[in-house]
Amino acid sequence: MSLRGAGRRAPRIAGDPAVPSVTPQRNRRARCVTAQPSAHPPGEKNPLEQQGLGRLTASVAHRVFWPSAVIILAFVLYAVIGQESAAEQVAGVQEAIGDNLGWFYTALTSLFVIFVLWVGLGRFGRIRLGKDDEKPEFSTSSWFAMLFAAGMGIGLVYWGAAEPLNFFVSPKPGTGDGDPAKTEAAMVQTFLHWGVHPWAIYVVVGLAMAYAVHRKNRPVSIRWALEPLLGDRVKGKWGDAIDVIAVVGTLFGVATSLGLGVMQIASGLNFLGWVDEPGKPLMVVLIAAITGLATLSVASGIGKGIKWLSNANMGIAALIMLFVIIVGPTLFIANGFVQNVGGYLQNVLRLSFDTGASHGAEGQSFVNTWTVFYWGWWISWAPFVGVFIARISRGRTVREFVCGVLLVPTLLTFFWFAVFGGTAVHGQSTGKENYLVDGAVSTDNALFQLLDTLPGGKLVAGIAILLIVLFFVTSSDSASFVVDMLSSGGNPNPPVWSRVFWAVMGGAVAAALLLASDLASASSLNTLKTTAIIIALPFSIVMIGMCIATTRAFLAEHRAYEAARRTAEQERIIDRTVAALEDGQADDAADRKVPAARTTEDRPPEPAG
Repeated sequence: MSLRGAGRRAPRIAGDPAVPSVTPQRNRRARCVTAQPSAHPPGEKNPLEQQGLGRLTASVAHRVFWPSAVIILAFVLYAVIGQESAAEQVAGVQEAIGDNLGWFYTALTSLFVIFVLWVGLGRFGRIRLGKDDEKPEFSTSSWFAMLFAAGMGIGLVYWGAAEPLNFFVSPKPGTGDGDPAKTEAAMVQTFLHWGVHPWAIYVVVGLAMAYAVHRKNRPVSIRWALEPLLGDRVKGKWGDAIDVIAVVGTLFGVATSLGLGVMQIASGLNFLGWVDEPGKPLMVVLIAAITGLATLSVASGIGKGIKWLSNANMGIAALIMLFVIIVGPTLFIANGFVQNVGGYLQNVLRLSFDTGASHGAEGQSFVNTWTVFYWGWWISWAPFVGVFIARISRGRTVREFVCGVLLVPTLLTFFWFAVFGGTAVHGQSTGKENYLVDGAVSTDNALFQLLDTLPGGKLVAGIAILLIVLFFVTSSDSASFVVDMLSSGGNPNPPVWSRVFWAVMGGAVAAALLLASDLASASSLNTLKTTAIIIALPFSIVMIGMCIATTRAFLAEHRAYEAARRTAEQERIIDRTVAALEDGQADDAADRKVPAARTTEDRPPEPAG
């Protein structure tokens, strides 16, 4: 009987092209590497049912939807009825967080950057977000475009010219004297706020969600990203609380952007002479009108509504940017982009951990007003953007995911600020233009002031208002869909009525934030900023849990990978040994046959009888 085949078939480990494929039916020891767990094992309720949904087509997860709705409605009523009290409370919380927790936001955001680089560039990088042999769902170019679109929102339009100009006119304490030093410092500080750090925040959430959804077949719900840490507790009150935090945080984060957008639209209409006074009544009317458009987009569905609007957004934004490049200081934009990227790379480590402590109260105030606000804003946006990038990243490896999400949108964002911010700072520093109003930058008007200095700028300013409106609609539409999925327990097809409800709530929160502020001063912007920082605090704790859960899951996967790799190596050795033994037995048999044949040939014939 042949010994060949006595050794077991060598399995393949994901990411190791030298080893054949794992076959779960034939190799139970390696099953943990590739066998994908079913969404709901036989005899058990599916995850949606465990969260309070009777079936996949049920309405909402009541333990998530209603607490979230009550919290948001209570805030809206409080802000509308007690506007002065709400403004005072928000200001008090802002001061407390800035004075006591600014260091926490600064350290945590920088640690997120370190974490995602460790995960993406280390031994976990070859883990695939899907089945081991699964290909990416979208082409690389389409994936990059959608990643940029995820971060290309109202914020970039609002701050594109205003933020670098603010930092040039009112530089960070410790900035050197002279316009060249202030110009570079302004751009580098802006790059810090919009560069790797916000995208690292999105990677933390997006990677945890992509692994849970695509690798483990879990519903699209934040709670399941913490399953490796909390286990079955994600199905109970812990999971409900996590999803409620995600829903409320997402809605307030998006409402902050919507508030900024409406302030800019009103200022643009006033700048162009279309309205006399951009006060609260006008802004509330604008919110109501644009929220109505967003609701129509929501009701039409993803395919018809948001896809068309997203494509229109990208096209209009690209045209406006191209216009500024051509008619603006083209060479300064190109030179400034290259130089300021270098300045960012040179200073990013120092700036990442800068709390302003070495410059006293003035330095800490600058960091709390700007940097801490941005870290809180990005964290509040993280559930929304994280779920989106997880959705479009099926089939990618962890390394592809981390490198793609961190690098490509960051470079495109840097170029956007180099165009708009660089043009504004160039005009102000050379004395060719004056963008100041009463000695300060008019943040709401900065973009329109910039466009007005360029040939044909009035027409482009009108197009820019249209762009902001479209960004408002797409942000509201996309956020409503994500919040609806989260409040429906991860249901991929949530009911339209609840999606409309969340779209209306987003507009209501934006209106409430503006009503709880004084538009005659800078407190309207401060109210929006502070709300983002407050909402980010509880979700930052959830994100810490995500980092721990992701590490646990990847360590378990890596251990399974190593165990299966060792098994495969052992089986290859067995196969080679068996083959050698068989070859040796064949040689021995041949050696025995040859002497016997020779003995027969040499034997003399027997005499005839």
